[in-house]
Amino acid sequence: MIVALLNQKGGVGKTTLALHLAGQWAAEGRRVTLIDADPQGSALDWSQQRSREALPRLFGVVGLARDTLHREAPELTRDADHVVIDGPPRVAGLMRSALLAADVVLIPVQPSPLDGWASAEMLALLAEACIYRPQLIARFVLNRCGARTVIARVTAETLVDHDPPLLPATIGQRVAFADTAQSGRLVFEADHDSMAAREIAAFAADVGRLAP
Repeated sequence: MIVALLNQKGGVGKTTLALHLAGQWAAEGRRVTLIDADPQGSALDWSQQRSREALPRLFGVVGLARDTLHREAPELTRDADHVVIDGPPRVAGLMRSALLAADVVLIPVQPSPLDGWASAEMLALLAEACIYRPQLIARFVLNRCGARTVIARVTAETLVDHDPPLLPATIGQRVAFADTAQSGRLVFEADHDSMAAREIAAFAADVGRLAP
């Protein structure tokens, strides 16, 4: 399965979710490759920091920030159970290529008015990709969510009947994600029983159930 995390809007937590999805699946014994398709290379930076900290390799990270991604990504599935794509913001060609490569598209959003979650261009690209890939599965993922806030509740209620729909698992606004990233770690490595780790496990399980 190839899973792409995409949103035209930057700063919604694509890289954090991509790394933790890959890490969770790897911890469960699956072979995983993460493709860093963002020209900023944040996932590659994380991987290099992990190496500097002499931490064990959980999964491979490959830089492929080019619009031939849809032709190259399937090759990586030969040696992996899952491929996770950390997509680029605001690069239509790369975004289109990632959409064509993916079996499942996850659109991370933060609690905010609906118009700010995903640009019209993002949804237009998704609709275009579905013409060529009618089997493509897409879900919104509510990220950096204050569970008890009114706006988080309203956001979740609004997305119940939205297309694409909302993934059941949500991820909270937790300092553990930033703290662990600085040393190339993932939240379950710092505390396997933390709320952040449990949320990631639920998130990965929900995504796994989307497998075509």
